[in-house]
Amino acid sequence: MCTKYVSADDAAIERFWQIRPGQSWPGRELFPRAQGPFIRRIAAGGPEARECVIGQWGLIPSFAKEAKLPYSTFNARFEELTDKASYRVPWLKGQRCIIPATSFDEPNWETGRNVWWRFTRKDGAPWGLAGLWNTWVDRATGEIHESYTMLTINADAHPLMRRMHKPDPKYGPDEQDKRSVVSIEQPDVDRWLHGKPEDVRPLVVPPAIELIDGTPVTQKRA
Repeated sequence: MCTKYVSADDAAIERFWQIRPGQSWPGRELFPRAQGPFIRRIAAGGPEARECVIGQWGLIPSFAKEAKLPYSTFNARFEELTDKASYRVPWLKGQRCIIPATSFDEPNWETGRNVWWRFTRKDGAPWGLAGLWNTWVDRATGEIHESYTMLTINADAHPLMRRMHKPDPKYGPDEQDKRSVVSIEQPDVDRWLHGKPEDVRPLVVPPAIELIDGTPVTQKRA
């Protein structure tokens, strides 16, 4: 589960994904329910058309009665997308997105206490994290709310990501279901945004270990 990340700024989004957000975006540390940028396909704009919009990190499903939800939707387990009402329709409708991030943070409990680690890419590029998006309309006011969720995948076999998160004492070391974000690499962006569900499933894996630069966060963050 990822609960904090640093979004890429508008210059990085334009440089790496050839598109600018609909508004100036400085890039900042984000937490659930904050506003952040995400990239999605434009259905009527051709096979490679995409746009970057600003929305809430925490997907608002179409059946929601109000924008503020009593439960969390900022992370979505990939293995459960078709079983969860909040994510089933966006997944089946191909509402997949890219979440631009310069880094993401995860908690490490190997010392018996929470030590935050920050993960960047060794090549200096931003991460393109996999997500789902939805557009929700307030029926009372007509106000439009854009929102997104970040996909996670089991990382029990990953040499680094399996070390993150607090172990659950109710389960053994091989039953923890450690989670990882999913990185969509540049050659796969259009496939992820425009492909069919069966075509994009192979892309949903933890980031390759050789891409990751992960270190404990020792300095006080702003």
